[in-house]
Amino acid sequence: MCAAEVSLSSFDTADAAALAQLDALGMSAALQMASSAEEAGEVPVGAVVMDVNGNILGRGFNRCISDHDPTGHAEIVALRDAALRMGNYRLPGLALYVTLEPCVMCMGAMLHARLARVVYGASDPKTGACGSILDVPSYACLNHHTTVVGGVMEQECASRLQSFFRARRQAARAARLARREALQSSPN
Repeated sequence: MCAAEVSLSSFDTADAAALAQLDALGMSAALQMASSAEEAGEVPVGAVVMDVNGNILGRGFNRCISDHDPTGHAEIVALRDAALRMGNYRLPGLALYVTLEPCVMCMGAMLHARLARVVYGASDPKTGACGSILDVPSYACLNHHTTVVGGVMEQECASRLQSFFRARRQAARAARLARREALQSSPN
């Protein structure tokens, strides 16, 4: 038999207008973190952990490449930052805002943290675990459930990622072309 833990937070009692305002604030902050990721040469995904009053308690951006860490996703970095600040690995009553739909690893960590809400911008058709590929939050047998909202500032989040990968592909093409030209011009 499965039992679901019901989590009541002040997000549950906020009206739609207040939630929309919080979501815009949280996603804007996550987009700023995505910019930091891109500046660091990482895939531009950013995340923040926020309370219902709009206070940011944790920040993170992708750090997989720079930290040589496969768990260095923006969500994990933000959760670690918030947990350190709060002095607890459980973060009930808080929301995490992230620019890209979480993967299985990140969604699992967010469920373990007991977040009240998870809000993401762009869907991830390759590894998304909130409905795109898997729908981890929908498993009734899990001992904690969280509210998941997708599509907040979706176009801005998706555009950031699309531009990054377009530039990366163009740079790879230019490097291949330069190597080809160098080989053709060498006197062998």
